[in-house]
Amino acid sequence: MSIEIRLAVTRDDSAVAYCVCQAFIHYIPRIGKQPGPMLDDYQSLVEQSVVYVACQQEEIVGVLVLLETDEGFCIETIAVLPSAQGVGIGGKLLAFAETVAINLGYISIYLSTHRLMYESQAVYARFGYVEFDRRVINGYDRILIRKLLLCARI
Repeated sequence: MSIEIRLAVTRDDSAVAYCVCQAFIHYIPRIGKQPGPMLDDYQSLVEQSVVYVACQQEEIVGVLVLLETDEGFCIETIAVLPSAQGVGIGGKLLAFAETVAINLGYISIYLSTHRLMYESQAVYARFGYVEFDRRVINGYDRILIRKLLLCARI
């Protein structure tokens, strides 16, 4: 299976939103409302050139939103279509995000996940992310995790 990761373009807006919604919809009953990524304005984010897509042939099967924040380099959203989960696409998106962070001179990368999204927390731990804070962000109980990037450019 060949996966290409590229910057999203305007024509990708609806496929990006669809992928994110499909990846997060099963969490609604657990957390009692739509997860934050389901509410984001992907048209605006694509226009800001912060959205990347993982494509299998021409189909968007994964989404990655990367932001530079006051706290550092952030994976704002990472999502993989349920039908494409379990074959390494999420790992490829994480590795891509880490490479972008390193190329921009960051020594770490961080993200947050809802405290009830246990599966995500376990995946991130396997990739070397460790908890550094807990906060309520926009009404969501979040766990913030960070990974040190050993190969950052000086």
